[in-house]
Amino acid sequence: MAVMDSLTLTDGVDQSLITAGLQQLQDFRDGLYRCLGRRRDALFELVDALLVAEAVPSLPHLSLVPTHRRGWGSVYAALAAGEVDTERLAELLVAHRDGDGAPVFAVDASTWARCDAECSPGRGFYYSPTRHSAGQPIVAGWCYSWIAQLNLDRDSWTAPIDVRRLVPGEDLGLATATQIRTLTGRLGPLEPMPLFVFDAGYDPIALTVDLADVPVAVLVRIRADRVFYTDPAARAPGQMGRPRRHGARFCCADPASWPTPQQTLQVDDDQYGRVAVTAWAGLHPKLAGRGRWTDCPAPPIVAGTVIRVQVEHLPGPRGRAVKTLWLWWAGPGTPDLGLCWRAYIRRFDLEHTFRFCKQALRWTTPRVRTPQQADRWTWLVLAAYAQLRLARPVTTDTRLPWERRLPTSRLTPARIRRGFSQLLPRLGTPASPPKPCGRSPGRPKGTRRGPSPRHPAIHKTAA
Repeated sequence: MAVMDSLTLTDGVDQSLITAGLQQLQDFRDGLYRCLGRRRDALFELVDALLVAEAVPSLPHLSLVPTHRRGWGSVYAALAAGEVDTERLAELLVAHRDGDGAPVFAVDASTWARCDAECSPGRGFYYSPTRHSAGQPIVAGWCYSWIAQLNLDRDSWTAPIDVRRLVPGEDLGLATATQIRTLTGRLGPLEPMPLFVFDAGYDPIALTVDLADVPVAVLVRIRADRVFYTDPAARAPGQMGRPRRHGARFCCADPASWPTPQQTLQVDDDQYGRVAVTAWAGLHPKLAGRGRWTDCPAPPIVAGTVIRVQVEHLPGPRGRAVKTLWLWWAGPGTPDLGLCWRAYIRRFDLEHTFRFCKQALRWTTPRVRTPQQADRWTWLVLAAYAQLRLARPVTTDTRLPWERRLPTSRLTPARIRRGFSQLLPRLGTPASPPKPCGRSPGRPKGTRRGPSPRHPAIHKTAA
């Protein structure tokens, strides 16, 4: 479908850039339609309605949006019986990711809470910082692992390119490593090497082992009291006994145990003031009796680089307590300290994406029953967010009267979503119009459906 060239635009905007941006958005929408199988028209109009709806208290309310030309029954029916080619859609998201800048990706998990959905299978218990159950910060639901590309600009945008539902009880490190391995195959050879950033909830040593044969680097936050060891000194000629496996002790909380660093960096930042970054390479922890190596008689030596980041002050009001940031880096070559500390700071942009997807795009609003329906809806939310990101250079600022003006490069996802309804008439839709149909006969008289089977939430098995 061709993109219209006659557009009402702000003076001074390069028309060729606007046309190229619209064409890129149009190509993504056409590719999204080809990723949908059964009930593709209803699924595609569901995404369009999600992009322009002002309030979505429940999923059937999307049928009231003018861009959704079908009845409210087709909304849940599309998620129940529709088809989404997730592999093809993941390749489409990768093809339309941000190509500028270093390939830095954030990995984190978010939970779709379904505490009272006793008829929904596949639920597990997961930590929740805001909701409690029986006095504990846990919820029952489905947990999804997201991977999003980051940019080093100071904004709240990310580019989610992959998502995977975690099976209750499976090893988080192995599942994440498999997801990264699959994504790396879609990305192809990249220069420089991709960097995957994790928060403190992931095991850095397990990730290093699982991704040792993949050309990627991992950056994981570690506790400030971790202990590592250097390589042992060379054995003296004729020395008897078993060779030592560990050398000098390195304690993050004890500056007296720190040897001379291999890399240092000092930069000035307008948010954090003077930033000092120090790195020690060739350190490894003791793995005997810990984690997956609990019963291993000879655990491996997993070496990496420990990075210390010390800032002068934190953003916002002065006087906030400044904590030292410790990171674990592992991968081929040597780390870029300037990229590492900025990449971890930008990792928190993924939290903004989670909040926007849950509050604005209503990722966790639908009361679907099966996890397969939740998977389809999750991929549709990713497709909707990708369209908002691609519409940044072609959407005018639709602000509220009390909001200040922002340049195009600083528009937030919420403002882009407000103005997206003005783009849809120009973009059109590949979905076919609904066909008229008669009234459904309903359930035959005399038939009864028994109670739905109950599925209790799955407890995590002891390691």
